Amino acid sequence: MQYPLINRELLVNLRLAHGIYNSCVMLLFFYQGWLGITIRRARTAKAPLPFPVIKRHRLMGPVLTILGVLGFFIGFTVILLHTGNLLEYPSHLIAGVVLVVLILATFIISRKIKGPDSPYRTPHFIIGITILCFYLVEAFLGLGVLF
Repeated sequence: MQYPLINRELLVNLRLAHGIYNSCVMLLFFYQGWLGITIRRARTAKAPLPFPVIKRHRLMGPVLTILGVLGFFIGFTVILLHTGNLLEYPSHLIAGVVLVVLILATFIISRKIKGPDSPYRTPHFIIGITILCFYLVEAFLGLGVLF
């Protein structure tokens, strides 16, 4: 096979679309984190719980899980079309794999949260903060891939 497998102009557009898509998903994850912190602050302050915020946080979680994992596979596909070498950008790939694992882990943990004193709340919070940090690292590494 001769790489790239598709037109170079289309490939440039796909790479840019991957970056824009994942930037939007990253911003949505930061919004989700802000919702989660809002809920956590109310819970730890023993204040009335912000039920509309809780509802939005619970509804967005599964959607963001799918969007985050999909972003990884879009990038995976773009690099296969470009060079066929998955290890072309190893640090970006590793950070992406770690990000997907963290997203799936926090989704699984969130399903176990039951009741106001659930022991899974703190791990969910810690992994959520880690996801936000890894998104920043991934975005920085992704900028290095684009330019």
